[in-house]
Amino acid sequence: MNSETALRAIIGIALLTAMDAVIKAQMQQHPFLLALFMRFAAGGLCALVVLAVVRPKRPTRDSIIGNLVRVPIVVLTAGSFFYSISQLPLAEALTLSFLAPVFVALLGALMLKEKLDRRIFEALGFGLAGMLVMVWPRLQGGITGAELGVAAALFSAVAYAFNLILLRRIAVKEHPAVIVVFQNCGPALMLAVPAWFVMMPMTGADLLGYLCAGLLGVSGHMTLTSAFARAPASRLAPIEYTALVWASLLGFAFFDEVPLWTTYAGALLIVAGAFVISRK
Repeated sequence: MNSETALRAIIGIALLTAMDAVIKAQMQQHPFLLALFMRFAAGGLCALVVLAVVRPKRPTRDSIIGNLVRVPIVVLTAGSFFYSISQLPLAEALTLSFLAPVFVALLGALMLKEKLDRRIFEALGFGLAGMLVMVWPRLQGGITGAELGVAAALFSAVAYAFNLILLRRIAVKEHPAVIVVFQNCGPALMLAVPAWFVMMPMTGADLLGYLCAGLLGVSGHMTLTSAFARAPASRLAPIEYTALVWASLLGFAFFDEVPLWTTYAGALLIVAGAFVISRK
């Protein structure tokens, strides 16, 4: 893996973490369902522009079905994660999402009949230990909504893992721009009716904020995709953990969040579990 590929991956992670921060800020002003819908609506608009520029070949029937099946999973994944960052510091919610590789391995063994070996149980042990170390101070009754935030982050990690299992079957055959369109426009359509009931007037600054989130999300996904096209996923996986650095900086700069030391201690254990999974 050369330095350019690594830089692409780092930039992609930074862009996606910045998108999370923008949505966190918007959720402080707008109802959760409205913010979730606007994130996908803005992302869908940006994705359609990218699709018009790159003009990939038309998706096959199997690709359309596969992408449509993923839509509700994407809604559950993003919805639970964005709820978690509304209740927890950005760095903590992102650290809990690092459990996803462990769940991917576990679900792969259960759903795809992949080998269930000792490494999966070792990684699960590391991950659970890291989670307990990190969230224990938050579960002592001192922070309103912390328990639901932790539960939402864990649910999001499981849903994200399930989403990746489904994505395996279409990612090797479909253009990234098509996938990004489906995973933005599909959820936007699915959330349109619920969002209508909580719709409220928005200023130009609000719309600009959501458009910014859409641009960051689509740019981040496309940048990451280009990095993964140039290097094996196992080589790039460690770079994903730079999200904790970006989340800590953005959380401190814009939300006055100072992660507890247990956040980083738990992150080390969770990342150790992910490395156990990736070890050959």
